[in-house]
Amino acid sequence: MAGGRKERSGQLSGRGSRIAAAVGIGVLAGCIFAFLFPHGLVPSKLPTEIRPLKSNIEVDSSSCESSEKINLLKADIRKISDKNVELKRTVRELNEKLRLAEQGKGRAQEQIMVLGEPHKAGPFGTVKGLRTNPTVIPDENVNPRLAKILSKIAVNKELIVAIANSNVKWMLEVWFTSIKKLGIPNYLVVALDDGILEFCKSNDVPVYQRDPDEVIDSVGKIGGNHAVSGLKFRVLREFLQLGYGVLLSDVDIVYLQNPFDHLYRDSDVESMSDGHNNMTAYGYNDVFDEPSMGWASRLARENAWDQAVFNEELFFPSHPGYIGLHAAKRTMDHYLFMNSKVLFKTVRKDPNLKKLMPVIVHVNYHPDKLPRMKAVVEFYINGKKDALDPFPDGSE
Repeated sequence: MAGGRKERSGQLSGRGSRIAAAVGIGVLAGCIFAFLFPHGLVPSKLPTEIRPLKSNIEVDSSSCESSEKINLLKADIRKISDKNVELKRTVRELNEKLRLAEQGKGRAQEQIMVLGEPHKAGPFGTVKGLRTNPTVIPDENVNPRLAKILSKIAVNKELIVAIANSNVKWMLEVWFTSIKKLGIPNYLVVALDDGILEFCKSNDVPVYQRDPDEVIDSVGKIGGNHAVSGLKFRVLREFLQLGYGVLLSDVDIVYLQNPFDHLYRDSDVESMSDGHNNMTAYGYNDVFDEPSMGWASRLARENAWDQAVFNEELFFPSHPGYIGLHAAKRTMDHYLFMNSKVLFKTVRKDPNLKKLMPVIVHVNYHPDKLPRMKAVVEFYINGKKDALDPFPDGSE
């Protein structure tokens, strides 16, 4: 029995040694395989350690491309700037050629009027007037200082011009405040004394003071409204000689819309009317005499009032010993370019007319100008519905 156990024990011992050897070989083989193929036989993705390197390469490449693009853009900008300078030079040359062409056009039109073929009258109601209306050739030698100012202020060669001395200082303030509120940049005050010059400068208002002039100085510094108003045509001449279109404005006007948006530009003169209806505004060239307004304004001294002289020069026909202006004329809508008689006698009493927004209101019929101007501002700009109610129709 003892001999049999020893033999079995030896057999078990030999089998265990073989198993141990096999396990050892397997472990060794596994280590070798792991060493040779750390990511398996078919790696599913690239090593993570390489990814940052790839990312860095992409960033560096993108950075290089951006730098090249920036350099190309800078080169393009330089080319565009050079072309812009060249275009500006070309525009200046074209403008000069256009000016010369317009000069020739004016002369050609005069010849056409003399030598051109006669025009037949068309059907009733279809005939329009033929006008030359030649372009004015600017002459900066007339007033180089004014020419420099206008080149900075005017828009499309147009601007509003008012003439003022210290007698109308507070009306002038309402005047330019309404213009500023609308954002109109092209306006200018012609100061007739030092007080208005400084007042405009302190309020950032474009202002111009003429060189000493015996006639203008004597009237401008001490004259009343009518005397000062009579100077405007003398002053206006220089603006026209410099080639500018002028909206000549009194200072007793409140601006409610930009007037340049409502001009027709089809006539030599576009003017508002002192008339109060279709007949008096568009068909009658005298001043209406109505005692109910508190004062009679028939032209007893016609040569003393600028409006009367203006009407005479503009409307009087040619006759023996006199050659008329032959100027084309347009009268503006009296509800848009409204005088104070239309406003206080008609518009404020009509619910429908009160809804209209005028372009301007000219307080020309009433001597209490400043309070009425302020009332116009309150009514149309600030929306105070009863602002016009306290005033009488006339000036009583």
